[in-house]
Amino acid sequence: MLIRIGCCGFAVSRKKYYQEYDVVELQDTFYNPPDEAKLRKLKAEAPDGFIFTMKAWQAITHPPSSATWRRCKVKIPKERWDKYGFLRPTKENFDAWELIVKGAKAISARVVVIQTPPSFGYSEENYRNVIDFFSSITPTDFAIGWEPRGTWRENPDKVREIVEMFRELVHITDPLRVLPATLKEISYFRLHGIGGREVNYKYKYTDDDLTKLKNILSQLKSREVYVLFNNIYMASDAKRFKEIFTKS
Repeated sequence: MLIRIGCCGFAVSRKKYYQEYDVVELQDTFYNPPDEAKLRKLKAEAPDGFIFTMKAWQAITHPPSSATWRRCKVKIPKERWDKYGFLRPTKENFDAWELIVKGAKAISARVVVIQTPPSFGYSEENYRNVIDFFSSITPTDFAIGWEPRGTWRENPDKVREIVEMFRELVHITDPLRVLPATLKEISYFRLHGIGGREVNYKYKYTDDDLTKLKNILSQLKSREVYVLFNNIYMASDAKRFKEIFTKS
C-alpha cells in the first residue's frame, strides 16, 4: 500500500510544505472557477513527484444561495439559481464541470474532490441526480472522490450502489468517524477532527488518535491511500502522523 499524507490547503509556506509533504488538496478551486494559468504555474514550481488533488468548484454542489458563494467572483442571476448545485443534471452544472476538468488537467490532479453539503442529504430525487450527473460527465484521467454529507451517512447502501456504478468514483470519508461504503484501488480520506456532528476543525489529534488511524489504514486493501488533514492543527497533525505511520 502506498500512502500519501498531507493537508487541505497549504498550511505553511509552499516552500516549507514541499519539503515536508508530498501531496496537497487545493481549496481555492472550490470557491472560484479553477484558474488554469495559476494552476500551471503552481505545478511548475512544485518538485518532481509532488501530487496535487483539488476540491471541485462549488457550482456543481452548492446552490448560489449558499453562504460559501459569498467568496465567489462569479455572480449568478437569481432566476438561474435553481440550475446550479446539488449535482443537478443541468447544462449549467455540466458547463461548470468542464471548467473543473480543465483545471484538473492543468495541475495534473490525481483526485478531484466533490463535497456535497448537508442540505443535499439522501432522497430519491438526490439519489437520481447523483446517478444522472455521474452518468453524463465525460471520462476523466483522474479519480473522482465524492464526500457526501448529511443523511447519506444513514444510507450507506445507497452510497455503495452509486460508487460501485462508476469505476473512477471513490467514496470519501473521515475514517475515524466512518469507513467508506465500498473500497476501491484508491482510498481518499479527509480528517475533520473528532467530536461535533460532522466536523470539529478546532480538534487537535492525540498520538492515540493517530495510532488508531494507522491501525485502521493498515487493514485496507487499497493500492493507494490519500490522507488529508483538514483542521486548524493540520500541519503539525499531518507531520506527526507521518512519523507514527512510518514507525515499525
